[in-house]
Amino acid sequence: MQLSPAHHDERLTAPRAWWGITVLMGLACALMLVPLGTAAVLAGLVGGTALTGLLVSSYGSARVRVVNGSLAAGDARIPVSALGEPEILDAEQARAWRTYKADTRAFMLMRSYVPTAVRVEVTDPSDPTPYVYVSTREPEALATAIRSARTTA
Repeated sequence: MQLSPAHHDERLTAPRAWWGITVLMGLACALMLVPLGTAAVLAGLVGGTALTGLLVSSYGSARVRVVNGSLAAGDARIPVSALGEPEILDAEQARAWRTYKADTRAFMLMRSYVPTAVRVEVTDPSDPTPYVYVSTREPEALATAIRSARTTA
């Protein structure tokens, strides 16, 4: 299915290495329970792996979408009419805006394992949020979708 330029849909999934760490955490839980017997070891392996898997999955389930005239980033829904021109950030610029350039009042959906991002000024005078920072693997597509949604809104 081809999305129109005013639509964008992306899931910021956790890196594959994190799933390997999930298995290692299960093994660590199993090893801690070795003195309690085989059943406890198996329960630790399954339980530790499942719990860590749930944590990795929930952290990596953030979605970034532009649909119906809104930017949906994680739990936030921001009308594109309240946004300015999107700025595409390469890896170095994104790191700067995540660290020393960051404003504590900004809305930030950041994932450090995603190197690029888009930063958009909030133009609504009643909103104290200066800008929206969104990690994305497809910054050009997200910026295009925001621009396109702004012109049709």
